[in-house]
Amino acid sequence: MKIVMVKKQLLCGEPCDKCAQAEKMLRERGVWERIDEVVWAIEGEPESAGMLLGAQYGVNLAPFFVVTQEDGTEKVYRSALRFFKESFSDVSTSQSKNKQNKPRSARLDRDLPALDEKYSTRHPQEIIEWGLKWFGADCAIAFSGAEDVILIDMAVNTGLSFSVFCLDTGRLHPETYQYLETVRKHYGIPIRLMSPKADDLEDLVREKGLYSFLEDGHKQCCGIRKIEPLRRALGDCRAWISGQRRDQSPATRSDLHVIHKDEAFKGVGEGDLVKLNPLTHWTSQQVWDYIRDHEVPYNPLHERGFRSIGCEPCTRATLPGEHERAGRWWWEESTKRECGLHTKG
Repeated sequence: MKIVMVKKQLLCGEPCDKCAQAEKMLRERGVWERIDEVVWAIEGEPESAGMLLGAQYGVNLAPFFVVTQEDGTEKVYRSALRFFKESFSDVSTSQSKNKQNKPRSARLDRDLPALDEKYSTRHPQEIIEWGLKWFGADCAIAFSGAEDVILIDMAVNTGLSFSVFCLDTGRLHPETYQYLETVRKHYGIPIRLMSPKADDLEDLVREKGLYSFLEDGHKQCCGIRKIEPLRRALGDCRAWISGQRRDQSPATRSDLHVIHKDEAFKGVGEGDLVKLNPLTHWTSQQVWDYIRDHEVPYNPLHERGFRSIGCEPCTRATLPGEHERAGRWWWEESTKRECGLHTKG
């Protein structure tokens, strides 16, 4: 087996952040020496070896890996984590077993307010890395939109174990379902879809119809389609990571913390649950700068004016000058435009 890694060299002469993070992950897992060749895609030089390989295999981002088997068959990996898991199954399986056998404390014996203060000025990557090192696969990322895919991108860059779930309300846009599949394939990760309980949903629709939220508010519908599935998802976790930001909704998220105890939900065995909001202090501009700079996939609805995306009936494109949350439950008072997934903390 021959392995070629293509890394991107920026105009400043340095490797791109994702390439450096991928190399760090492979070194930490003891497989860097098994990379046979590193080829550079030099920014601004389309004839550089890495750029030519990218054109040959139809890959326009780095790093990526080309694995050639003894029989000449080739496979291209765009995800460093997927490349590691499939190419070094002996190592990944061994590490997985070691993690499973590692004893875990019953509670987080650290002061959460002190941790929140310590990490409040740190880069989101550092906050995520802390959470995954402490909780491992028992830490889940709640995925739905632009902020959340950044969390996945950063988590993948750590090379640490984590899980991802998405609340499938049954009323998401077709573009959102396609986007979920894009992210799953792009990062080579499983995404657990959490659906509402059929009996509860059938009772609601039978009694009130499909659009009762337009008359008596969205709380009951969100409770069935979002809150209860979230409660089940978090019941398998010791911590979870959300893409909340303070500037998303000044009326309801102005006192959002980076790390805190979740007062609304319980974790494994009805135990305490820690919540991480790594993007607390980021702005929308920083989110989109990261997406562009790191070539992160995003929901195509964003190109049509949808800035905050939820269920299809409750989401609209925003007008110039409107706040991004103006497109959610726009018929209700601004201080009530939360579905209950997040509590202040």
